[in-house]
Amino acid sequence: MKKYLLALLVSFSVCFVSEAQKFGYIDSDFILSKMPAYTKAQQELDKYTDAWQKEIETMHQEVEKLKQEYKAEEVLLTDEMKKKRQAELTKKESEVRDYQRKVFGYEGMMFKRRQDLIRPIQDEVFTAVEKVAKARGLQVVFDKSGDLVMIYTNPVHDYTEYVIEELGLASDKQNTAGNRTNTAIDSPDNLPEVGETSGTQEESTNPPARSKAAPKKK
Repeated sequence: MKKYLLALLVSFSVCFVSEAQKFGYIDSDFILSKMPAYTKAQQELDKYTDAWQKEIETMHQEVEKLKQEYKAEEVLLTDEMKKKRQAELTKKESEVRDYQRKVFGYEGMMFKRRQDLIRPIQDEVFTAVEKVAKARGLQVVFDKSGDLVMIYTNPVHDYTEYVIEELGLASDKQNTAGNRTNTAIDSPDNLPEVGETSGTQEESTNPPARSKAAPKKK
């Protein structure tokens, strides 16, 4: 069902893009990596994760200690005492599992903490993307970091730098992430329409590196 829905979504997007004749994509992971607020939020989230993980590990160690004590004393216990100790162990193990689900389970404490810290930053990026899309006349903006796999992307349609500029994070030197060193962003006014090619196949595969960041807004 998921594959069918994804195929349907892709087909709809392609048809829509073909009609709209103007689209672009961004790399949200790269954008977030340039945001100090996101880095700070991630560090804070890591602290919560480490603290909760250590707390759960301590609870596991306590359960293991009780098990070892029970095994060492088992031969000396009556049947009634054995049942009581086993019930205590079962209860402790259940408490650890419940707490682990409470922290790291679906919509647990970890999920809610991430929402509190990360969601405002994601909303800020979305707002910037929306502004860039409206300013550049884009009807569709894909996320290269999303679940929708993009097998090939022509850098001419990359609007990541414009979003970074909209967020006030642009620098005199072009932001570069790994294999993005050869990424160039042409003027949106010169974007080819869907179905058109930009230069030869060789030029499309190996675009010239851009010497500076996206132009500043006046």
